[in-house]
Amino acid sequence: MFHYTDGGLRNVWLENGYVECDTKYGKGVSFHDADGLTKAICLALIKKPSKLTGAEFRYIRSALLLSQKAIGQKLGYTEQAVAIWEKSGKIPKAIEFYLRSLYSADANGNEKVSAMINTMNLLDRISNTKIIVKESRNKWISKIEETEEAA
Repeated sequence: MFHYTDGGLRNVWLENGYVECDTKYGKGVSFHDADGLTKAICLALIKKPSKLTGAEFRYIRSALLLSQKAIGQKLGYTEQAVAIWEKSGKIPKAIEFYLRSLYSADANGNEKVSAMINTMNLLDRISNTKIIVKESRNKWISKIEETEEAA
C-alpha cells in the first residue's frame, strides 16, 4: 500500500491505482485518474465522523479550487482566519459543516452550488465591476462587466 500524503494528509493509503517508478531524481509515483482520486478522498473526508484536521479542510477547499481569500470573503472572515484554521486545525463547527455540505452538493452535481463556487473563485481575481443598465423596448436590462487585476 502507498501512503498518500499530498496536501499534508496523513491518514490516506492507496491499495492500487498508482505506479511507482524510478526517476533520475529518485522514486516517483504516478496516479491513475488523479481527479477521481481527489474526489474519492474528499468524499471520504466529508463523511468521516470526527472533526476535520486543518490539512483535511485545506485539501477539500483546494479540491473546490477555492482560495483562502474567496472562502473567507463568502463566510465573512479574512483569508488570515482561514489560514489559521488550516494551520491550527481549530475550525469553527459551522464553517466545517459548510465546507462539507458545499463539497457534497458540488460532487453530487448541484448546478446552483457549482455556480456559486465558480463565483467564489472569481472573488479574488476581479478588481472592478461595472454595472451597465439600458432601456430597450420599455424594459430595463442590466449587464455586468468585470475586469481582472493585473498579476
